[in-house]
Amino acid sequence: MALYLTEAEVRQLLTMDLALEAVAAAHRAHGTGRAVDVPRQRTRVPTASLHILQGALLDEGVMGYKAYTVSKEGARFLVHLFDSANGHLLCVIEADYLGMMRTGATGGLAAKLLAREDAATVGVFGSGWQAQSQIEALRRVRPIRQVKVFSRDADRRRAAAADFSRRFGIDAIPAESAEQAARDSDIVVTITTSATPVFDGAWLAEGCHVTAAGSNALIRREIDEKSIARADLVCVDSRATALAECGDLLPALEKGRLHAGQLVELGEIVAGVRPARQSARQITLFESQGMAIQDLALGVRLLKLARDQGAGQELAIGSI
Repeated sequence: MALYLTEAEVRQLLTMDLALEAVAAAHRAHGTGRAVDVPRQRTRVPTASLHILQGALLDEGVMGYKAYTVSKEGARFLVHLFDSANGHLLCVIEADYLGMMRTGATGGLAAKLLAREDAATVGVFGSGWQAQSQIEALRRVRPIRQVKVFSRDADRRRAAAADFSRRFGIDAIPAESAEQAARDSDIVVTITTSATPVFDGAWLAEGCHVTAAGSNALIRREIDEKSIARADLVCVDSRATALAECGDLLPALEKGRLHAGQLVELGEIVAGVRPARQSARQITLFESQGMAIQDLALGVRLLKLARDQGAGQELAIGSI
């Protein structure tokens, strides 16, 4: 029988270490041709929108999709996992926390491969809970000592900095300006819904790594063309998805200032097909749009943990 996992159960089972391992495995499979990933599809009506990401992990024996809806009432996320041998439904997972953790873990994986090994200072644009997972993942892969938090709302950035300091035991401070957050940072993370660039690329320090995780639609743009021009390596989670919906990269691509062949997939680096950072002076950029296989990899591991620990509710559907 299929299993149903609630948000509360996912929170109990899922750790950042598990998320990092799962995301790395998913991208390794993608980089070696052992995964199928279909770029996000969207259905919009005047009152809401439906977004679907689907794919398969061949060596894990699963296929499935994540569907989420967005309306004035908020967003709702569900992952459906199927046995690829017989099509049986394996589990349905409430996936708000799962998505937050896999997004952070993907940023952490990118930093592990692309940021300098001594990277210790982070400038974060965004003060929501997605920023929380980015910081948690970065602390797993680099010796982070200070985080500078910037968002348009001064009260929110002060509250977020105080929360991050308590939560992670690091020196997290509210940045008074976008320039303060970006300048002299070893790693810059953008996790916003902005429609315009959130910092000037001229502020990036030599050797900086940038993770842009908010621009997963044509109407969103966090990174300016100066940042893209200064990047020695532009990495994406999926080339097909980036070319379809990355609001940060498409202006440069359309103007011929960036070419599709220059985009390196994260999975290609994990698999050793393409090189990562080549020197401490390089500026690197990772554009994260999100992939179904990331959610599926976490889903496989959560299903096993739930079965082992007796968690979840059995559903009498999908097995016939």
